[in-house]
Amino acid sequence: MEKAVQLTGLTQPELISFVETLGEPAYRGRQLFAALQHRRLRSFDDITDLPKELRTRLNQVARSATLKIESQYASTDGTRRYLMKTHDGLPVETVFIPEERRDTICFSSQSGCPLQCTFCLTAQLGLLRSLTAGEIVEQIQIALNDAYGTGVKPPRGTNLVAMGAGEPLLNLDELLKALRVMADPEGLYIVPNRVTVSTAGVVPRILELATTSDRPHLAISLAAPTDELRNELMPINKRWPLEELLSACKTFEKTLKPGELLTFEYVMLDGVNDSDEQARQLANLLNRHSIKAKVNLIPHNPADPLPYQPSSDETVQRFKAILESKGIHAYVRRPRGRDIFAACGQLAARQGTLSNRIQTTLAGANN
Repeated sequence: MEKAVQLTGLTQPELISFVETLGEPAYRGRQLFAALQHRRLRSFDDITDLPKELRTRLNQVARSATLKIESQYASTDGTRRYLMKTHDGLPVETVFIPEERRDTICFSSQSGCPLQCTFCLTAQLGLLRSLTAGEIVEQIQIALNDAYGTGVKPPRGTNLVAMGAGEPLLNLDELLKALRVMADPEGLYIVPNRVTVSTAGVVPRILELATTSDRPHLAISLAAPTDELRNELMPINKRWPLEELLSACKTFEKTLKPGELLTFEYVMLDGVNDSDEQARQLANLLNRHSIKAKVNLIPHNPADPLPYQPSSDETVQRFKAILESKGIHAYVRRPRGRDIFAACGQLAARQGTLSNRIQTTLAGANN
């Protein structure tokens, strides 16, 4: 028997072609796309504007949903973390962050991560596998349905960040496919201009992304101003050291639109990378390459067994002031969802006793 086709990862033209192979007219494909993507229905049986015979056939040859919610957690600050499982039993985590003017969904591109950054809990998992375009899209659908109800239009704008588990640029083809699906005006209609992709510094893929039309925004995780320290914190630096990485960023900068900036993310580790001298080194590094960028300073989110603690507020503010004194736009990004292991670097498929834990049955996952 042929493997069932995962329809959430198909663009509208692909879905039309698929239903035509079943002997159905093109408009059925448009109906199906609208049901899955715009109305966010996760069961063929719920798409009652399709003939029953077609729904029965679809259940035989395709899948409308593959991710199952295993657990979900609610933070005291309103953040929600979802622990899901793939069809083959691997963990996927997604974080929903409500804000006053917009919502942000932090999604995963891989189950686990291969990069072994020492300050990131996800690294403890290693790489289990990359996710499909459909599995990426499903994360967004699940989060929106849970927050607002199935098919209900979000009252605020929705921003997406590929900052969950995994290195997005090591799964670039599936990531870009998912973004094309989600950008369709007859679907989720979340355009690439509302998407930020975070990378640890996969230089060839940064250069490839620079040539991609309708690309998302780019954020680079630095964590250190020197190769010696970055080699220790982020082993990927041994493959693509800072000068090579920033040269690629300079190439990417040529594609920036008016008002757009590259983002550099800098995790603040107490006594490791947060000294005044390191702030000056970071400013000098960026100024030497004359890159139009901003720096997000992110106090480390502690979690056992990681050996680091976050820099103090005083240290973070002093670091920020030094960067600004040298002409660098710097911002402090406050953690969201620390209490439920939903903050940056904390995603590691954790269960157990957490604050405000919500047990969710598999049967209710698709409601």
